[in-house]
This record gives sequence, C-alpha cells and structure tokens, in this order.
Amino acid sequence: MNDLPNIADKAFNIPSLSQLSANEELTHAPRILLLYGSLRERSLSRLVVEESALILQKLGCETRIFDPQDLPMADSQYDSHPKVEELRHLMTWSEGQVWCSPEKHGGMTGIMKNQIDWVPLSLGSVRPTQGKTLAVMQVEGGSQSFNTVNQLRILGRWMRMLTIPNQSSVAKTWQEFDGDNRMKDSPYYSRIVDVCEELVKFTLMTRAKASYLVDRYSERKEAS
Repeated sequence: MNDLPNIADKAFNIPSLSQLSANEELTHAPRILLLYGSLRERSLSRLVVEESALILQKLGCETRIFDPQDLPMADSQYDSHPKVEELRHLMTWSEGQVWCSPEKHGGMTGIMKNQIDWVPLSLGSVRPTQGKTLAVMQVEGGSQSFNTVNQLRILGRWMRMLTIPNQSSVAKTWQEFDGDNRMKDSPYYSRIVDVCEELVKFTLMTRAKASYLVDRYSERKEAS
C-alpha cells in the first residue's frame, strides 16, 4: 500500500464474509414495514399498501402499516413525540419496507416525505434504514406516471437502502378497487404481486448480511 499514503491500512482491510458467522441465515418471517402518503378517509395509497400487506403475509411475511395521522411536521416537535417514537421503532424493527405515495403536482406528497424526514441515518448505534430492502409504488387519479417512484428511489438511496429493481405505478387507481376495497384482478394487481414477491426474495437474500453490505472504509477509518 506504499503507493496509497493516505489510506489507513487497518481500516482499508475489507471484512471477510466468513467473519460474520454470528449472522447466520435467519429463520423468522421477514419483517416488512409499509408506509403510505395520504390522510384521506379513502386513501388509495393506503388501500394499495393494505393489499400489498395481504400479499406479503401470503408470502410468509410479518407486516406492519404505519398510520401517518397525527405525525407532526418534521422538526416541529421533539423526537419524543409518540408518533415519532412509533415510526422510528417500526423502522428499526423492519427488515424490508414498502413506500407508496400518491402523485401530487408531479411528485410525492408532503405526507410521504414527512415520514422519511423524521428518520435519521442513525439512532445511537442503530441504523434504522441502512442495508434494508425497499419497494417503491405510486398511485395516480389519472394517467400513469413514474415521477413519484423515481423520487422515492432517490430517497431510498439517500437512506442507504437496497431498493429492488421492480416497482409499481397504478393509473386511475380509483377504478381498481371493488366495493369491499379489495383490488380487482388486473395487470396492475399482477405487478404489485411481482413487486412484493421480489421484495421478499431480496429481503431473504440480504437481511442476514445487512451489516456487511453497509460496512464502509470511511466509517472504519473514523473508528480505528
């Protein structure tokens, strides 16, 4: 390493995967947190999230849906606010997540963004989002768009999450649900099943190795 004088030798050594023997394959059901981005009484993003939760449960997952009602605006309250504590607890609990937002004025809603803004990259020694899997979805009242899922991908990358390749964008979502608020069989529904299935697969493959995947030279250097 003589040609790299600014590299800290101790921190430069990449941990071997074999060193993570404590992280054996996990056998419990994958823990998936689902977020939606609307407070309407008949929130279409919530209906899509509820349908996704049923699919994920069918695929063997344990699911939790966070209700953003009463979550204060980011930085307007102390971190000890009950809804903030609930959200952060669920973030830490989860091994994978689903984010679904309506498209408002060409982008995600403030309700959706506010939930992410309350979650720091670290809570003491705990990283509530880093190394966890993420699936992104959006709903529209009109024609199909991909602006919101693209924005959610940026957020997922910033939160150091593993965002899966597949995604869902449901056009004219209001006509995709029946009178019992269950999603009708359609290509949109099939895509959501595909997304959920892919999320489960990625979660099963990566959750036991999350600490390895987010291990960084810069952080090892600070700690050495």
